[in-house]
Amino acid sequence: MIQDRKIDLALEAKELAEGSAAQTTRLAGVKAQEDTVFGYPLTRVEILNREGEAALGKPKGTYLTLELPELPREREEVLRAARGVAAVLEALPTLPKQGSVLVAGLGNRRVTPDAIGPRATDFLLVTRHLVQTMPQDFSALRPVSALAAGVTGTTGIESGELIGAVVKKLKPACLIAVDALAARRQERVCRTVQVSDTGIVPGSGVGNARMALDEEHLGIPVIAVGVPTVVEAATLCLDLLDQAGQEGFDPALFRQEGAEWFVTPRNVDSEVETLSRVLGLGISTALHVDFSVEDVEKWIS
Repeated sequence: MIQDRKIDLALEAKELAEGSAAQTTRLAGVKAQEDTVFGYPLTRVEILNREGEAALGKPKGTYLTLELPELPREREEVLRAARGVAAVLEALPTLPKQGSVLVAGLGNRRVTPDAIGPRATDFLLVTRHLVQTMPQDFSALRPVSALAAGVTGTTGIESGELIGAVVKKLKPACLIAVDALAARRQERVCRTVQVSDTGIVPGSGVGNARMALDEEHLGIPVIAVGVPTVVEAATLCLDLLDQAGQEGFDPALFRQEGAEWFVTPRNVDSEVETLSRVLGLGISTALHVDFSVEDVEKWIS
């Protein structure tokens, strides 16, 4: 059952609900199709109505999932993965063709599995200051700004409150929120990028939900970009038991107070660093349509 597991990826919620994300007729209110982008598998899951929301436990909207079978290592592989991320973002009609954009990196830099949001902002091509101070040279660029919001435990401020204040001041056309997610399958950890037009609830993947970042609360379109960096231990155990044909276990046994553990790869530091670069370059390439990913790389180096 979906409610027994912590699942941030719409692709995995659909797989759990009907067995395969490629089938489009078994769940009412849910549509899916598969494609490839720059050689990477891409799954588009659309939740169309309340029936779809109930089936997958997620809000109505479009969820695009790019899978990276192998973590990019060499520079050319990183650039190809970044092109894939850019193409996925460009496929969302929510992304405005022009106008300023604020990119918010959610999470805690000091906790490696939670650091992908803030670290992704390190690889962004930010231009708002250039457009404002030197319009004669940079007026052709889209104004892009970045914010690594931090977490309440280190700032004393809810990330949603801080982002809301910045949105009110800057009045961007769109917010892109980057955050770490929780996967169901361990093989998707640090191998998957999900892009959705539904906004995001920071911390929800690890059971620490905060203020929602979405159009209802902020008044502008919100695109969520996430990479799963952990698997909840209870979810992993339940899936392993299912695979072993062991049934009849009460999920509540895995949800006792103090029993919530999360599993992450032992080399998560290097994987988060690589994927942060992929996300930063990919988002920048999608926002600056006249720039190639190589151009973006040169500008931020």
